[in-house]
Amino acid sequence: QVQLVESGGGLVQAGGSLRLLCAASGSISNIKYMGWYRQAPGKQRELVATFTRAGDTNYADSVKGRFTLSRDNAVNTVYLQMGSLKPEDTAVYVCHAEISESGSWWYNDYWGQGTQVTVSS
Repeated sequence: QVQLVESGGGLVQAGGSLRLLCAASGSISNIKYMGWYRQAPGKQRELVATFTRAGDTNYADSVKGRFTLSRDNAVNTVYLQMGSLKPEDTAVYVCHAEISESGSWWYNDYWGQGTQVTVSS
């Protein structure tokens, strides 16, 4: 069973930084897409940053210049370095990936359990 495990969330002061990790584990054949979404109370889930196998990256306008997405293919892990955090960044951050399992050519969607990021003012 393929799973996504997130870590790195916490409570920080405005202007601080956090580093989120999302590690995919299981019988993985290939990872087509990995990225981060977030959902704050009263808001819809929104895309934060995504990274594809081809190397394309996308960032929400609200985080450009502050967040950096990176990956380590050797351990099937993506990282989200978040700097200059603002109270409006407070949300549950969830990892999303499209992964094919060993022995299959199909890509399935996987979601992590989410990690809470709280930024105080």
